[in-house]
Amino acid sequence: MLNWTQTELAEHSDVSRSTIRDFEGGRHDIHRTTAEQLRLALETGGVAFLEIPVHGLGIFLRNSTSISPIADL
Repeated sequence: MLNWTQTELAEHSDVSRSTIRDFEGGRHDIHRTTAEQLRLALETGGVAFLEIPVHGLGIFLRNSTSISPIADL
């Protein structure tokens, strides 16, 4: 959604590129704190996460014309 490379995500999240590469490649899971660092970086970049009942987690890209997520209302 943000068109970031693994290196850019690593820079934004302060998570090593090798950790991101290994997680994306299914080599291992990540720790909860690492997941939170990645989520915060994505949110700062403009991605919003929204829990949708019955369906699970949804994501969308915020922009100046998008509707604010329920959590921000």
